[in-house]
Amino acid sequence: MKLTADSLATHLRDRLLPVYLISGDEPLLAGEAADAVREKARAAGFTEREVHFPERAGDWEEIRGSARSRSLFGERRVLEIRMSGRPGATGNAALVALLEAGDRDTLFLIVTPRLEREAQSADWVRAVEAHGGWAQIWPVDAGRLVPWLRGRARQLGLHADDAALELIAERTEGNLLAAHQELGKLALLAGGSAVTPETVLASVADSARFDVFQLSEAVLTGSTGRALRVLAGLRGEGTEPTLVLWALAKALHDAWNALHGSGGGGRLWGRQGAALEQARRRAPRMPFAALTARAARADRVIKGRLPGNAWDELTLLTAALCG
Repeated sequence: MKLTADSLATHLRDRLLPVYLISGDEPLLAGEAADAVREKARAAGFTEREVHFPERAGDWEEIRGSARSRSLFGERRVLEIRMSGRPGATGNAALVALLEAGDRDTLFLIVTPRLEREAQSADWVRAVEAHGGWAQIWPVDAGRLVPWLRGRARQLGLHADDAALELIAERTEGNLLAAHQELGKLALLAGGSAVTPETVLASVADSARFDVFQLSEAVLTGSTGRALRVLAGLRGEGTEPTLVLWALAKALHDAWNALHGSGGGGRLWGRQGAALEQARRRAPRMPFAALTARAARADRVIKGRLPGNAWDELTLLTAALCG
């Protein structure tokens, strides 16, 4: 059974399956989904919890041994498996065997990062879908962030106008945990009063989680304002100009490959795939020779071979890449 972060809560009100897979790269939403499963399991009598972090093939035999053992007092338990990547052949076989065993006294909770398309067809994922539920947790993109904040504010009993929510979205961009924490803080500070942009400015720390991959994505989509804002955030965080130039050069290279159909890898999915699709549409109008020359100039300035300010060059390159 496939679930989402929103449908999982409704699902858990009515039933509890023997296994749940929570996959995604958004820590707040993935953590809340796992908490919801644990809470429902406790209410259903699964009072013990055992957590494993498999990294080596030998760890899976330990997990299988633990699953076969019984508590001294016969307590029902949640066996939680937190993976940082693919389980490998050994882990795949172990998970399939565990899920096929049908132990009614053990509920399996598997937590992983986002699963790529190829990983989604693995035998162990199919076993999860056959016997339980799989909740894929997706990040909240910029276009849905304000409605997401509005819903969270409503849950907290916080009255905030759209201008205030937009300001929170801008200042905590990419960091849902920070946004959620700021809403909680505002709920305490407001004391029932309406929250305005002035309230937010006095309260919210600039906790935007900028990184070079967000910069690359913004450049590929031609989002000039967002790209320059991310660039300013990277500069403020002390990011090395060399790393920023690498991200911009990679975006230029990806746009060229998108135009000429020479990506080399399989089809990309999610936000990166959407960004590359937009880059493919923009690419015929991009002056690749001029952009390459500007990137080379930025590289020489960063290395001290030409006079100038590295961040000024990176700003010009970012704006040019966005068109």
